[in-house]
Amino acid sequence: MIIHEGLYIGGELVEPATSATIDVINPYTEEVAGRVPEASAADVDRAVEAARVAFESDWSQMPVAERAEILGRASVGIQARMDDLTRLITTEMGSPYSWCMFGQVLAPTMVLDYYAELGKSFELEETRPGMFGPVVVRREPVGVAAAIVPWNVPLFVTILKLAPAFLAGCTVVLKPAPETPLSAYDLHEVFAEAGLPAGVLNIVAAGREVGEHLVTHSGVDKVGFTGSTAAGRRIAALCGERLRPCTLELGGKSAAIVLEDADLAQTVQGVIDGGILNNGQACVAQTRILAPKSRYTEVVDALTEAVASQVVGDPMDPATQVGPLVADRQRDRVLGLIDKGRGEGARITTGGGRPDIATGYFVEPTVFADVTNDMVIAREEIFGPVLSVISYDGVDDAVRIANDSPYGLSGSVWSADGDAAAAVARRMETGTVTVNHFGMAFGAPFGGYKDSGLGRELGPEGVDAYLQKKAISLDPAAG
Repeated sequence: MIIHEGLYIGGELVEPATSATIDVINPYTEEVAGRVPEASAADVDRAVEAARVAFESDWSQMPVAERAEILGRASVGIQARMDDLTRLITTEMGSPYSWCMFGQVLAPTMVLDYYAELGKSFELEETRPGMFGPVVVRREPVGVAAAIVPWNVPLFVTILKLAPAFLAGCTVVLKPAPETPLSAYDLHEVFAEAGLPAGVLNIVAAGREVGEHLVTHSGVDKVGFTGSTAAGRRIAALCGERLRPCTLELGGKSAAIVLEDADLAQTVQGVIDGGILNNGQACVAQTRILAPKSRYTEVVDALTEAVASQVVGDPMDPATQVGPLVADRQRDRVLGLIDKGRGEGARITTGGGRPDIATGYFVEPTVFADVTNDMVIAREEIFGPVLSVISYDGVDDAVRIANDSPYGLSGSVWSADGDAAAAVARRMETGTVTVNHFGMAFGAPFGGYKDSGLGRELGPEGVDAYLQKKAISLDPAAG
């Protein structure tokens, strides 16, 4: 069992203010796999103060290119721990080893590499013509940022916040989810070895109440949050009362539109990749599959066959494709939503229950047919390995159904005609859309429409979220 007895504050492992601890449960064995201190409000106060001291030292004044070099070294450090971090995250939250290595560990290094390269040419000042003379438009770091991350992709989402914040010159107080704090400790070690100054990153694992203390702390200048829409609304309200900027990446119920000419062999694999990745525990999961009436049965049959063949089991086994959900409460929630789907008249073509595995918070990979877009399983984010197939009549109807959702985070379009698919993608009310594939472009903005959030991460836009703008009108006589 992995035990950490201190909190990373000011570059050191310090004794927590209380004796409270958090147990990390392995969702496959259902046994305690680790233990860390549970931070209190007093610990958050110390962490924010340490971050403030670090911000007001040389960090915020360090040339961008030098901060970028630290990001590049951190990428190398994560790569050196690739297997260890993969096993650790799989132990924390059940992500299948084979997917975890890429989606949970390698992907963060790609984000770090992107920002390390961007930092070589990223300018904080530009001069524009003004009414009376030249105007310098300057971008400055907002200060101390609070980063609150979820349990589903803990390292990746953390890097989505740390990399642009560090490049901008901000310092960070990170609150990992109680389910997945262990990987955050390893990440701090990686950044320390990469040369990150003490206090630039501080880590306080805690629950919601202490998280709210962090969000409302007078020493915090910006909040970055990824999680549920309900929690995001609360954070937005708290930040609004304080006129504090926040970036919110929230839930999703994304649609994959299968056009009539789509190659089903390619499409089905892509839909599974985008629908039940990470055991279905992904905000970008595309779990509404929109199929044309003329090919509806064909699409349902192909998806059913492919999903039924998914290997379910020990997430440490490289052959496993679907592992356990993060906790028993999550398994129960997913099974409850499956029951609602049955009750509303949707038809299960595969899955729908718990597999015959002795331990672990498993749910069988499930496909629902005969789903209408007003059903609960088509409206609510399930966050499990459940796909709903909805029929449409013509492209306009497909776009209407795709957009008829409170969410707008991700989506895809599948067609033999890439241009036609791109035209459909332009009509979708969602933050990211892919054509004939599933993935994320780390150099492009990522975020959602509607209830899927506020602001954007990744790309240059991700750095912009941690900067504030200043206009300096120069002496007209000097011009």
